[in-house]
Amino acid sequence: MSNRKITRALISVFYKDNLEPIVHLLGKAGVEFVSTGGTQEFIEKLGYAVTPVEKLTGYPSIFGGRVKTLHPAIFGGILYRRDDAGDLKQSAEYKIPPIDLVIVDLYPFEETVAKGGSEEDIIEKIDIGGISLIRGAAKNFNDVVIVASRSQYGDLQALLESKNCSSDISDRKHFAAKAFDVTSHYDSAIFNWFNQEQQIPSFKKSFGEGRTLRYGENPHQQGKFFGNLDDLFEQLNGKELSYNNLVDVDAAVNLVQEFSGETAFVIIKHTNACGVATGASVKEAYLKAFQADTTSAFGGVLAANKKIDLAAAEEINKLFFEILISPGYDADALELLKSKKNRMIMVQKKPLSEKIQFKSLLNGVIEQDLDLHTDSQKDLKVVTKRTPSDSEVRALLFASKIAKHTKSNTIVLAIEGQLLASGVGQTSRVDALRQAIEKAKTFGFSLKGAVMASDAFFPFADCVEIAQQQGIEAVIQPGGSVRDQDSINFCDSHNMAMVTTGIRHFRH
Repeated sequence: MSNRKITRALISVFYKDNLEPIVHLLGKAGVEFVSTGGTQEFIEKLGYAVTPVEKLTGYPSIFGGRVKTLHPAIFGGILYRRDDAGDLKQSAEYKIPPIDLVIVDLYPFEETVAKGGSEEDIIEKIDIGGISLIRGAAKNFNDVVIVASRSQYGDLQALLESKNCSSDISDRKHFAAKAFDVTSHYDSAIFNWFNQEQQIPSFKKSFGEGRTLRYGENPHQQGKFFGNLDDLFEQLNGKELSYNNLVDVDAAVNLVQEFSGETAFVIIKHTNACGVATGASVKEAYLKAFQADTTSAFGGVLAANKKIDLAAAEEINKLFFEILISPGYDADALELLKSKKNRMIMVQKKPLSEKIQFKSLLNGVIEQDLDLHTDSQKDLKVVTKRTPSDSEVRALLFASKIAKHTKSNTIVLAIEGQLLASGVGQTSRVDALRQAIEKAKTFGFSLKGAVMASDAFFPFADCVEIAQQQGIEAVIQPGGSVRDQDSINFCDSHNMAMVTTGIRHFRH
């Protein structure tokens, strides 16, 4: 029979939020409750009789609560097949009553890890009985409803109300699938905690429930996002973020995060920066960033690392943009910026903290450490006769931060606190430089006294030769080419300064 009436429910949960209406629905339908510990007390306080688990098993909770439900009287009642003659005979022989509904959640393992719990605390939050109950009930979805998370209480309540505490096979199979989603996520979290030390070469990532996006990279592609975006952002205005929006938001917040301790503004288009600047105020930083490419900024993704006030908002509001991200907004600034209903206005609640990145590729996945190295003054090795001035050093480090977040091959041209132009995603470094020079000239910048950053070494001296012809006076690059000395010699003969960092920042 597809339809099953719930006659007995096992409920044992850590979180009891929103459980009360479910208990009332079951209780009023005459369902028998089986429970233990705090959940038993909760149900009894609502006025319903409860059969303790200990009464069914003949054993008390033992080993500090590690063993409570692991017994044939419990698992037999969940797993025996109601339409199997042999199972029915054995259930009668061993006096094992059926359990038709299991509501169980799991110990808060991830929460304990996130709070910095001790190893002993973390180990004790590895659920054994609960996850076994979930798996058993989900396996026998033909007969049993399994609810494995408080996030599913609403769905269960709707089912109980609409079908008078009964379920059909499609209901039970749906809850079973959700249960295995819960258990697989839980096991992945446990494995990854152990694997921080063990380093077993196995890839297991789980991000819980996802959201369907309007489409993928293009309208004919489906797209989804998996993860808790609300933990990182609060959206104050505008439509839902698209796939491409999310990719650009990631690029914007990663880049602006490089400028801690400064007031910075970045403008992103197709993951690359078309404007980056620092300033004494958000308004100044924005105007300087916008100057770098007033064309590409149209429809861009904007990010600031300081609260946006009205003075900045009045300037930003003149631009058509898709997304604006900031740690906060003054009330009058927010009111102005929300005047266009489709603008996506985001508050970034906290900095990014991920240390690993991965993506699908060929028939598998590649994973690597994030490039978390930001070039600093201590990384700089002066390789030319001329040492860069303090201002040039600041400009070089500024340009290097941008190059780190730009598609390779890239060349970045800048002055202290302002991007002038960049060449991005070119197949040769010379092409990247020529693109950057042409762009700088298009937007009226003189390169006299500017600096140049490269994400990787110069294989030949051609880039520094071209840069010198445009008035560029200082260069930062990783170094490491067998022809490094050719570039250094050219710089020396033209009074240019060059520093190497020893750190390459390819970005593919």
